[in-house]
Parts: sequence; structure tokens; C-alpha cells
Amino acid sequence: MSEAVDAVGSAGGASAQVRLAEVREVALSVDEVLAAVSDPTAGGTCLFVGTVRDVDHDRSVEALAYSAHPSAASTLRQVCEQVAERHEVVAIAAVHRVGDLAIGDLAVVVAASARHRGTAFEAGRDLIDTLKSTVPIWKQQAFSDGGTEWVGLP
Repeated sequence: MSEAVDAVGSAGGASAQVRLAEVREVALSVDEVLAAVSDPTAGGTCLFVGTVRDVDHDRSVEALAYSAHPSAASTLRQVCEQVAERHEVVAIAAVHRVGDLAIGDLAVVVAASARHRGTAFEAGRDLIDTLKSTVPIWKQQAFSDGGTEWVGLP
């Protein structure tokens, strides 16, 4: 189910700004994502870390699993490129986890660096919001009351 994307871009353009774009079955690293967007020309970096929480809509969550369409990694890369085109970023990085996750595990880590903090904040917000609404990754939550729920299915 995991598909990795080689995010080292070609010379120039949004592709060069996308330094990491992967969907993985292994634990995510905040340090890796920060390192990917680090650059001496960047004056600001926005980082978002999404974690598995133990409650959703007042229901106790016991387990969570993410599933992804085979196109998820390529769609994630396209999202990163589109966000890079919309904002004057230095670099963009995004990784999303699939498979079974425990409460507290990292589900998604995204970062954007830019010359100025305002641009980094705007690009980071755009990146996570567009990722969540566009990339075909779905989660199934198992609740302590025995119920389950799919989130994000079309």
C-alpha cells in the first residue's frame, strides 16, 4: 500500500521546491521533515504535525487505520507542487502515514519554509488543508463503544 515519491526536483520551478513527498507505512519523523525544508535563505518555517487523538466527536477512539489509493503518493506530490506555485516558498515537504496507528502516533507531518514567516504560515496552512481535502487517504476509526467510522471516503 505504501508508495514513496522521490521528491528531489529538477532544476527550477515548483518541483525543485518540493523536497519530500511520501506516503509511508513506517513511523514519521518531524526532524526529517524540518531538515528537508531547511535552507539558509529561509527566514521562517511553518511545521504542522497531525497526531492520532483518543477522542473524536465526543467518542473514545481505541484504534485507527489509514488506507490510501495507489495514486496517493503522486497526488501528494502534485499538491506540494501546486502549493509551491501558489506561494513564494523556499521549500515544501509532506509525509503521511498509512496502516495501523496508535493513539499519539504521528499521522502527517508537513512543512513550508519561506523568506518571511507570513508566507511560511500561509503555505503551511494551504499545504495541510489541500492535502486533507485532495489526497486519497482515508481513516477508519474504531471506538470503545464497538462502533467504527470511515473518514474521508468519497
